[in-house]
Amino acid sequence: MGNDLAAFAKENGVKYFMISYTDLFGGQRAKLVPAQAIADMQKEGAGFAGFATWLDLTPAHPDMLAVPDPASVIQLPWKPEVAWVAATCVMDDKLVDQAPRNTLKRVIEEAARDGMHVKTGIEAEFFLISPDGRAISDQYDTASKPCYDQQAVMRRYDVIAEICDHMLALGWGPYQNDHEDANGQFEMNWTFDDVLATADKHSFFKFMVKSIAEKHGLRATFMPKPFQGLTGNGCHAHISVWDEAGKTNVFADNSEELGLSAKGRNFLGGIMKHASALAAITNPTVNSYKRINAPRTISGATWAPNTVTWTGNNRTHMVRVPGPGRFELRLPDGAANPYLLQAVIIAAGLDGIRSKADPGKLYDIDMYQFGHTVTDAPKLPLNLLDALREFDNDKSLKTALGEEFSSAYLKLKHQEWNSYASHFTQWERDHTLDI
Repeated sequence: MGNDLAAFAKENGVKYFMISYTDLFGGQRAKLVPAQAIADMQKEGAGFAGFATWLDLTPAHPDMLAVPDPASVIQLPWKPEVAWVAATCVMDDKLVDQAPRNTLKRVIEEAARDGMHVKTGIEAEFFLISPDGRAISDQYDTASKPCYDQQAVMRRYDVIAEICDHMLALGWGPYQNDHEDANGQFEMNWTFDDVLATADKHSFFKFMVKSIAEKHGLRATFMPKPFQGLTGNGCHAHISVWDEAGKTNVFADNSEELGLSAKGRNFLGGIMKHASALAAITNPTVNSYKRINAPRTISGATWAPNTVTWTGNNRTHMVRVPGPGRFELRLPDGAANPYLLQAVIIAAGLDGIRSKADPGKLYDIDMYQFGHTVTDAPKLPLNLLDALREFDNDKSLKTALGEEFSSAYLKLKHQEWNSYASHFTQWERDHTLDI
């Protein structure tokens, strides 16, 4: 596609563009712009009051302009007269450094200076639930081990197939869809890509899944732990680094243990080194810590880590190496901001390569059964406040992500924590009323 959105509209019958950006809390914000006005918007950007969304701005700030990036444009398969396009946030002719997509692009440029071309794939899990959010939408989906349940996935065939058909039409290369480990939960996979493309697709995927669910009278949620006792929504990331041309996987080395090169081990070492601080980004909500520190679920396993360990092809650890040339980070959850998730992976890995970080001991044990025997590995944060404190104390990671972003993120997330901590709950009444 060329860079002219007006021409794109004419060629594809597009009547409106959704000029979209993602705020610090992962909220997707957009203005619906008629195609007749897109030429001016492409030059000047659509105006937003940044304070009205989750950015660290005030009502006194000037307009924040969202300048559409034509390379990201996606025509809505379920409503072809509309096209979605990710935007670059600008204010007073300067990039808004705290904006998540800008943060990711800055970290990508930093990696490129070291000849690193990062590619990732993500596994986005979600629940299909009732419109009021109180129950899963399929009353017959009650098995204690529902993973890969063919009856359950076929009862939701209309929703899953429609989403997959759209990904096929978009050329994403979807390759499998399944009912996941919780009742009402699903996962859909598509081919890995450059990190910015993956982040844009991830952002659009969440919008698309929610839209198609609503079309069918349902609701989709990526909430980390929407139901007590059921497996939560993960967002596992598969990571590899390629040469500057993007042709050779520099993580792959069959002469090394697990087929992971020395550079790959150093990148992994950075992930392990910064893991506790990483959680503030990969697990960004109060609810996130109900997933990674959960008791055993109905199915028998949480499929989520609680300790900073790595392994081979073993799903009970924070990181597994399922095959040569890549590894899977199992820490992130469904609330992770699509852009900040990729940014913090690169930032931690780049520091690992530059410092030649050692990932530490490889464990082959079942962490769910024998995790208590691991005494020399850090535990992941128990709650969002602990994670924010770890992130605040990790000076090198904050610097790598950018001081303006880090300051804004910590400020707003601490406000969120304080709001949660001051909220009165039924638990308090149940346990304290008669004290």
